[in-house]
Amino acid sequence: MGSPAMSIQLLSTLARERFEELVAVTDEESGLRAFIAIHDTSAGPAIGGVRRFDYTSESAALDDCLRLARAMTAKCILADLPAGGGKAVILDGPDVETERAYRLFGRRVEQLGGTYYTGPDVGTGPRETAWMASETRFAADPGPAGPGLLSQATAAGTFAGMGVALEQIDGETDWSRRTVVVQGLGQVGFELARRLRECDVRVLGSDLDPEHAARAERELGVEIVECGSEFRIECDVFSPNAMGGVLHDLNLRKLAARCVVGAANNPLASLEHGDRLHADGVLFVPDFVVNSGALVRGTLFHLEGRREPLEQIEARIATATRAIIERSDAEDLPPARVAEREVSDRLALRRAARSVTDPLRARSEPPGAARSNQLEGARPSAPLEPTSDA
Repeated sequence: MGSPAMSIQLLSTLARERFEELVAVTDEESGLRAFIAIHDTSAGPAIGGVRRFDYTSESAALDDCLRLARAMTAKCILADLPAGGGKAVILDGPDVETERAYRLFGRRVEQLGGTYYTGPDVGTGPRETAWMASETRFAADPGPAGPGLLSQATAAGTFAGMGVALEQIDGETDWSRRTVVVQGLGQVGFELARRLRECDVRVLGSDLDPEHAARAERELGVEIVECGSEFRIECDVFSPNAMGGVLHDLNLRKLAARCVVGAANNPLASLEHGDRLHADGVLFVPDFVVNSGALVRGTLFHLEGRREPLEQIEARIATATRAIIERSDAEDLPPARVAEREVSDRLALRRAARSVTDPLRARSEPPGAARSNQLEGARPSAPLEPTSDA
């Protein structure tokens, strides 16, 4: 158990960042160790997938969980969805009995009563999601009764944001003369590369998994490059679609792209790195503006029982991207800073609106819960958010 000072520091952090709830989930027999962070339910239930990763420490896992939950709130706000941010992380390791751990985790999600809806993320695929869904109404249905292949939705939104960015720097898109470097060719990266190749874009790609790279080369004609060399390639767009934190001091010095648009969560090592891109004339579109396609489809499927067409997802995210870029130009601020301000302003309005009503309403009766039970007949399918490639 941590020291009292550490506990006070954690509680101070939660209060400062205005988190609503933090849940620790443990089970000695299965080896389950997990956190659930609920950041905001002012407009609806908290939504976010389960990330399973072999973290170096419990502290690192908790930091990741809190950071990702805040990012989910930002995505919901910028996509204009009646929901807020949540996230879960499971600490992976050789002693974890995976199926049992996920089933137990699903039961804990059920106990939250609809405050938090979950689904896949890095390390949590259809198999793991199905285990959770067998134990709770508030996990995604990965089968045909669910919202569909969500990697396509994420890729569609990222593609739309990329098009807006190119219009901003060149006045037009003309995909056929573009070169895009796609870092990460897993589920989302592969779908994005497919979409680009359908528009006759020259696509260069990389992936740490040689099978992912070979498939993209074989099926799509992607030109495979060595991992780590992507930043030096002169291109219109560098698109990070794997893990975050890749835009740090070393890589920024090598970057030869004109703009950066990708689905990976938190590609900037810090906001200051976004400032440097802006100063260097490189247009960076924040990840949480463009990578919410799966979130849009999953949320609307849960609340309204419909699968949002990819064209509508693209239009929604293009509108959000254009608004951030235009405000960035008007205020002469980096887009990442503008997006943070936009989220802060709109979150304050959401919370102010809830403060004049019953503050417990969102927890006792999550918006759409009763309707989803009627639509699905049994357990509502939760929104999914696979925004980076496992």
